[in-house]
Amino acid sequence: MKKYLVLIAAVFLLSSCVAKRYLTQSQRETASLRDDSTQLANTNSSLQANIVSLKDQIAALQKNIDDLNGKISGLSSQNSQLGQQTAEQQSKLTQSQKQLQQLQALLNQQKEASEQLKNKMTEALKGFNSNELSVYQKDGKVYVSLSEQLLFPSGSAVVNPKGVDALSKLAAVLNLNSDVSVDIEGHTDSIPIRGRYQDNWDLSTARANSIVRILVNNYKVDPTRVISSGHSYYDPVASNSTAEGRAKNRRTDIILSPKLEEMYKLLGM
Repeated sequence: MKKYLVLIAAVFLLSSCVAKRYLTQSQRETASLRDDSTQLANTNSSLQANIVSLKDQIAALQKNIDDLNGKISGLSSQNSQLGQQTAEQQSKLTQSQKQLQQLQALLNQQKEASEQLKNKMTEALKGFNSNELSVYQKDGKVYVSLSEQLLFPSGSAVVNPKGVDALSKLAAVLNLNSDVSVDIEGHTDSIPIRGRYQDNWDLSTARANSIVRILVNNYKVDPTRVISSGHSYYDPVASNSTAEGRAKNRRTDIILSPKLEEMYKLLGM
């Protein structure tokens, strides 16, 4: 009986030792698992924080990309507008250059025509001396300046026979050049007029009108081409303080200029 009790006690003691050893091992494993779980939780928390941070970075980068795309789109639009404006300016420049070339061609033609007209007038009036008349160019126009000595008695608006002869030769050239406008200007010196005419305005205008009537009535110059005006002594070519200067101022200028319709059309006038 006593042997059985000893055996049972031994078995119980052995079982108690084994259970205790298993319990200790289980506790150790549980603690290890708890540590692992804590470590995993910390790692997971860190990863979650990193994920949040990365999402924020991605959102910021996307915003930057959107902003850059917006700027690129704006620049593209600006470039398109600038390109259109440049094309328009280039078109205008090309048109202006073409217009300038056309104007220059017209000016060259008129210069050549003016030179030819001057030569024709010089040839037609070569029988008269320099004290009686002169032919020259100024501002693209041809001037035929006829002295009082050739055209009129002093204080008169009746043309001398020699003056009529000069006008007949001048009219012959005008009738062969129908594209030329004729401006007739009467001029006097500064000495006050006495007699038939009220003043130098009256005399200078009467002399210009006398020239017009001879050209139109006697030699059939187209009256629509002719303008008549009197300038009294307010447009002198020399000083009125000397007899020589006053003689030069007593003149009638016949100014011949090419018609400018083509140029006006080109300029849009």
